[in-house]
Amino acid sequence: MTRVVDVSRVGVDTGGTFTDLVAADGTIAKVPSTPADPAEAVARGLAELVGEGGSPEVLCHGTTVATNALLERRGAEVTLVTTRGLADVIEIARQDRPSLYDIWADRPPPLVSRARRLEVGGRLAADGTELEPVGSIDELDLSSLEGGGDGAVAVCLLHADLDPSHERAVAGELSARGFDVSCSHVVSPQFREYERTVTTVVNAYLRPRCRAYLDALSPLAAEVLVMTSAGGLVPVDAAAELPARLLLSGPAGGVRAAAEIAAANGFADAITFDMGGTSTDVCLVLGGRPEPAGDRSVSGYPIRLPSLDVHTIGAGGGSIARLDAGGALVVGPESAGAVPGPACYGLGGHLPTVTDADVVAERLTPGVELPGIGELRVDLARAALDRAGVTAEGVIAVVEAAMEQALRTVSVARGVDPQHLALVAFGGAGPMHACGLADALGMPAVIIPPRAGVLSAVGLLCGPRQHDLVRSWPTPSDHTGVTAALAALAAECTVAVGGAGPELETAVDCRYAGQSHEITVPSVDAFADEHWRRNGYDRPDTPIEVVALRATARRSAPLAVTDLPDIDRTWLRGGMVAQEPDCTVHLPSGWRADPGEAGALVLRRDP
Repeated sequence: MTRVVDVSRVGVDTGGTFTDLVAADGTIAKVPSTPADPAEAVARGLAELVGEGGSPEVLCHGTTVATNALLERRGAEVTLVTTRGLADVIEIARQDRPSLYDIWADRPPPLVSRARRLEVGGRLAADGTELEPVGSIDELDLSSLEGGGDGAVAVCLLHADLDPSHERAVAGELSARGFDVSCSHVVSPQFREYERTVTTVVNAYLRPRCRAYLDALSPLAAEVLVMTSAGGLVPVDAAAELPARLLLSGPAGGVRAAAEIAAANGFADAITFDMGGTSTDVCLVLGGRPEPAGDRSVSGYPIRLPSLDVHTIGAGGGSIARLDAGGALVVGPESAGAVPGPACYGLGGHLPTVTDADVVAERLTPGVELPGIGELRVDLARAALDRAGVTAEGVIAVVEAAMEQALRTVSVARGVDPQHLALVAFGGAGPMHACGLADALGMPAVIIPPRAGVLSAVGLLCGPRQHDLVRSWPTPSDHTGVTAALAALAAECTVAVGGAGPELETAVDCRYAGQSHEITVPSVDAFADEHWRRNGYDRPDTPIEVVALRATARRSAPLAVTDLPDIDRTWLRGGMVAQEPDCTVHLPSGWRADPGEAGALVLRRDP
């Protein structure tokens, strides 16, 4: 009998090892990723899910193409056009060092060589008023651009976050000559010249590669939407224009779905724990909302764009274990990936990984078959561990220590006690390691969502359309007009997201006068309490400054995570392993599993 699948909407998450698909009726497919051409795995997964020639009405996609292009330095050759005298800002950076006590640690090299940094005349003052009219690109040496290549140009002029007129003039001339131009007032209209410049350069660096990939996806569905780092879906053409927004594309979907499942099971406060093949992503959820971040660092580069505050480490099922020069056991960040994969896959991999350790330790049932991989071979896993001189128990202990530290980073380090939080474990490997981590942090419960191994794809399937805007505030100490400006920004978001009555959120970036860092809070009145929670003190006699305004408009998807049909789950007792179609759940002795809401398993310690 031909399988009938509801393909009105399909979520697709491309990971480092597997590409996961979930249809609107909850049907799943999981195929090995194809790093050389990620679109190939998406097409293959769709064919498996809906049959050859079938296509969904809406394809909701989370992509790793932007992230991998930046990590592997496989972007375009970029030319930077900036204000006279500022060509070296991108290299001077900040005075802080990447690792305080490591004298050998260097910043990543700038993505623009010195020869391709061009300076144009004109200048704005710190309040945005014009001091000198902008120059023309006729004064620039464009020979490097006109010689071929991707024609990628980043334009970042001084104080363009306050007045973009100079940038618009320069960009207009460059675009008229056929160059692919990224402008800072479009990409990241916020103060701080170094961060704004780097973010704009990264966008220009990624755009040719990401645009080609997203264009290849467009024929696969009537409509393609792409998840941004902020956890919302945008049209594919908008995603292609601002690929710097896609650096947390897939993980953001999983965080949103995990937050919804946690709330359905009575835990509005939680930590999401997504352990896949190449990395582990964790995020704090408070009051049912994933914590936001105004900026983040990716591969050493500051990205100043709205994002969920996801903390990522190089620890996944494919992370390679080895002994360092001093004989200490190290796990990751290098990964065996999808090709050749862990040794136990039997696909030519010979280096020991976390997955090999899990097989030997019987957290993964020896002989179990993974989609597209086949039967896992414990003999190959054991041989790989023996060759490296490491044990399965040692590998698991080291990787769990790294993941425990990641969980502490998003909770304890921010003034939040994990003993009051649930741990929501998902990804193909997350439910195998969750209970040990919950024990280490004294967390009361572990929640295993239904379809845990493909939860990021579920989050994409059920993700909202969303538009995020941020603007610098020109008078930090004067808050007059902030409320009206926030309303105007929210109205702009509403128009962009379309539809009737979207959910609206506004926020402000605040700091105490004299501080060099800011905190995003719902209002100025909320700043002192949040500063106290994060830092353990406040300054009641110090003026509060507003440095940026934020607004988000969000239109919900036609179905929620909790709307998907329940799945059959194995009843677990302590010491058991349950092999599900998309993940493996390991329940240590001393723990029990109870059925939860929306098809989840809620794991707690035996009384």
